[in-house]
Amino acid sequence: GGTGTGAAPVIARISRELDILTVGVVTTPFDFEGLRRKKIAMLGLEEMEKNVDTLIIIPNQNLFRVANENTTFKDVFKRVDNVLRDGVNSITALMVNPGLINLDFADIKSVMQGKGRAMMGTGE
Repeated sequence: GGTGTGAAPVIARISRELDILTVGVVTTPFDFEGLRRKKIAMLGLEEMEKNVDTLIIIPNQNLFRVANENTTFKDVFKRVDNVLRDGVNSITALMVNPGLINLDFADIKSVMQGKGRAMMGTGE
């Protein structure tokens, strides 16, 4: 929306100026939200991409692939929240949870610093 699209690039720019690793995890509008909203989002993505090390874009429209006729809008938005949360948690879990793969912040930084767009996948 307007707040995220306007504020996120500014926060990202300030973070980058402070030499803070900056990873943007953003969504794009559903098709039903219209072309105007999609154009605003695309402009926001361009600004984000200039100011983040890594940008992960999650198209909201893709969430309809796992929906059915009984899925409510509330359910869809809850899934959006879950996908965003799970993505961020997955990255941080690599650093804080001991396991087969143990990474520290320097490892994460070397993988994500200055990399541009990235993909995130989930599965069950």
